[in-house]
Amino acid sequence: MKIETHAADDLGSALARRVAEDLRAALDAKGRASLAVPGGTTPAPFLKALGAETLDWSQVSVTLTDERQVPVGHPRSNQSLVTQHLLQGDAAIATFVPLLGDDAEAAITALLPLDICVLGMGDDMHTASLFPGTKGLADLLDPDTAHSVAAVTPPGADEPRITLTARALGSAAHTYLLIKGAGKSAALEKAMQEEDTAPIRAILDAANSPVVFYAD
Repeated sequence: MKIETHAADDLGSALARRVAEDLRAALDAKGRASLAVPGGTTPAPFLKALGAETLDWSQVSVTLTDERQVPVGHPRSNQSLVTQHLLQGDAAIATFVPLLGDDAEAAITALLPLDICVLGMGDDMHTASLFPGTKGLADLLDPDTAHSVAAVTPPGADEPRITLTARALGSAAHTYLLIKGAGKSAALEKAMQEEDTAPIRAILDAANSPVVFYAD
């Protein structure tokens, strides 16, 4: 695992430039590209910067690493976050693949292996909606699990969620973890050194040469 440290005001732009390079390479190689992105507040500058990149967005499929089971337009909807910050301007023509709906499993499986997966992480070492203590977590973290998408209700969560499993998250050709602040840095260090059951460690261990984009 490689760690790149950036200034806080350049973190999102730096990751956007790297992801755009990967998307262009995938488009050049096979004419299409797939990308999974996280929700939450930290990714917003990255999503906005990525949406401003020049590439053939008509051949890019975008999905989420996880979603809350709330209506589209709800303040806690990750789909709304991505629509507001990424799928604007030229990037509005990208194909968005939602996680809500009966056909989500088939739609996500059809995207695999992903070209790029961008992860977030909580102070409790969760990633996507794979939280410590979640029922059936061991199976969801198994790269050979039967499902690419799963419905979960994390302990203490305000609403049930849909998450990509390790089968999908770990399939990407390029994996990036976007974190900011000393608390997240300490949590990642703890996960990689001490917590072999931490969700973020399981996903990074399964990933192909993951890179951490970090700012204090």
